Amino acid sequence: MPVSDPLVIAPEVRDAVATGDPVLALESTIFTHGLPRPRNLAVALEAEARVRALGVVPATIGLVDGRPTVGLTPDEIERLSSDDGVVKASVRDVPVAAVKGLSAGTTVAATAHLAARAGVRVFATGGLGGVHRGAAQTFDESADLPTLAGLPLVVVSAGVKSILDIALTLERLETLNLTVVGYRTTDYPGFYVGDSGHDVEYSVDSPAEIAAIARTRDALGISSTLLVANPVAADRQLDPALHDDVLARALAAADAERISGHDTTPFLLDFFQRETGGRSLDVNVAVYRGNVDLGARIARALAGTA
Repeated sequence: MPVSDPLVIAPEVRDAVATGDPVLALESTIFTHGLPRPRNLAVALEAEARVRALGVVPATIGLVDGRPTVGLTPDEIERLSSDDGVVKASVRDVPVAAVKGLSAGTTVAATAHLAARAGVRVFATGGLGGVHRGAAQTFDESADLPTLAGLPLVVVSAGVKSILDIALTLERLETLNLTVVGYRTTDYPGFYVGDSGHDVEYSVDSPAEIAAIARTRDALGISSTLLVANPVAADRQLDPALHDDVLARALAAADAERISGHDTTPFLLDFFQRETGGRSLDVNVAVYRGNVDLGARIARALAGTA
């Protein structure tokens, strides 16, 4: 028996896509699972306001009572921000959550998939998922990478969190034909710090140049995402020496407590938050603001309204 398309697209988003006006996709896990209350709601609403101030339609994406939605209302964002029953959904989880009527924050992979289904071409997030440390034994790799390999989007992030294996992540990005460009840098960022110690081959200087690369990719029939690595501002990053010290101690603690699998990332992020006195959360917010601003400008450039 055929099933009707369960995707809900807000009228404002649908109209903007239809007329070629700029739209920017935003994920929901940052406020459902990434930040504490009430800061999570404030950051989510501020992101939408920043996008609108730049003349772009925000399309925050999540599931509300099983409805995959591109363009959450402020009331829906508030609800997802405050509901303890909200789950985290990657692509594989979305149909299950939809049938079960669950509310969910969408990961990078799920947000990207739903954005592309709705015709939204640019997506701003904080950090990408990647290859986890020890993946040679565990095969632990985020679904973000293969999902983005099949979607012709532009995704702005501050790289991947340094708790992941950045070198292996960059190798996988190459294997998956995911183009990576650094925004005004060839240093690949490590989320909390502007330079992870790894390089990317290409630097881009403007939203217009990024838009031109995306258009050329599309004209060549290449269907993978263009990843824009946007480092956090130097005066907003964690002190690199502090970062390296906390990371080393976090990894040692995880090993001592035999933390593994899906428990590893929450453990390490919580360790960072505690050992930096909450400073890592401040960096998280600064990263997101910078990526939202750049994403909105890229959306305008793609739409020809910059």
